[in-house]
Amino acid sequence: MKAIKLLPVLFLFILGACSSIRVNADYDKNVDFTQYKTYAFHKSGIDKVQISEFDKKRILHAIDNELGKMGMTKSNTPDLLVNIFTKEREKLEVNQFNAGWGYGWGYGWNPYMWGGRNYVSSSTEGTLYIDLIDAKKKELVWEGEGVGYLTENRDQKEKQINEFVAKILAQFPPK
Repeated sequence: MKAIKLLPVLFLFILGACSSIRVNADYDKNVDFTQYKTYAFHKSGIDKVQISEFDKKRILHAIDNELGKMGMTKSNTPDLLVNIFTKEREKLEVNQFNAGWGYGWGYGWNPYMWGGRNYVSSSTEGTLYIDLIDAKKKELVWEGEGVGYLTENRDQKEKQINEFVAKILAQFPPK
């Protein structure tokens, strides 16, 4: 059971190795986003996210910072509830190297007479969703999604999470 809980942590923290974060957002076009001035975290939803408590705190702190930069404040009677969700997907990359000479399909003659070599590498791609829910209506009004790779390097993890969250929330409020 513990191994299952650790897997989402790995997905999230391989993200910075490539530092290419793809972001996307979707929202309810009938909502006036200027009405939202306060927020709170949706505790029951966030408690279900299966990542380490330290990483969860890093993500929530980064969200606090970004929403604060937008002029939003945390409140016990919020306009918006903030929820997060994570998922992961393992990616395999296969590279084939043929050191020989020849023509046609397949292996040609080469000095080694063994043909080529295959190199396989794997990485874990992680997705972080940030959901904004209208607190009164209990309806999802905005969802941001970031997909990428993070490093497991603990020294750079916080910086990368901050960058990841900033890129996602840069799309809020919708223009």
